Amino acid sequence: MKAAVIQFPGSNCDRDMAVALRQAGADVDVIWHKDDALPGDVDLVAIPGGFSFGDYLRCGAIAANSPICRAIVAHAERGGYVLGVCNGFQVLTETGLLPGALLRNAGLKFVCKTVPLRVETTQSAFTDTYSQGDILSVPVAHHDGNYFADDATLARLQDTGRIAFSYAEHLNGSRNDIAGILSANGRVLGMMPHPERAVDEAHGSTDGQRLFAGLVGQLATA
Repeated sequence: MKAAVIQFPGSNCDRDMAVALRQAGADVDVIWHKDDALPGDVDLVAIPGGFSFGDYLRCGAIAANSPICRAIVAHAERGGYVLGVCNGFQVLTETGLLPGALLRNAGLKFVCKTVPLRVETTQSAFTDTYSQGDILSVPVAHHDGNYFADDATLARLQDTGRIAFSYAEHLNGSRNDIAGILSANGRVLGMMPHPERAVDEAHGSTDGQRLFAGLVGQLATA
């Protein structure tokens, strides 16, 4: 299974993402944002957390206009898999691959801690190793993680099983406590919590391991 981890100026979880994917058995390339093409045999594109371009405009807005994002959109439109974590989730909303927007946290403060995360669906390659309702311990680290979408979009996400994860406690003002959502075909996941920081006992949680192991296992046999 072949994965590409995208690196922007300001990315700070690209190595963590690559390590988590390799630990799960993936062959990983790190791709610079100015590249205009992905490896031809890539199965998964992972957009890691950080502060792309310093988040000096809307979070993820500048990154979404990098040359590599055109290739990511084309990859997704062909049915390829994409995982965006934290800043990567923001990039996915800015490219239009996922609906809604990530706003400033309701408390106007940076939130950095491990939080309880509820699995809302198992109907995706990202979540099928869990059971619906499982509570995971996964770190967050964001200032702009407040997920917003209008009522019609929220209803559509709910009715079609596209809410992947929700916070099991009120955290940042996200509507319906949403922490992660899926695309219509289930092959693009954006989430604010960091599963790549929950793959080793030294991190205090290994609850993210199953996401990567299940995803790599499915795509390796697809």
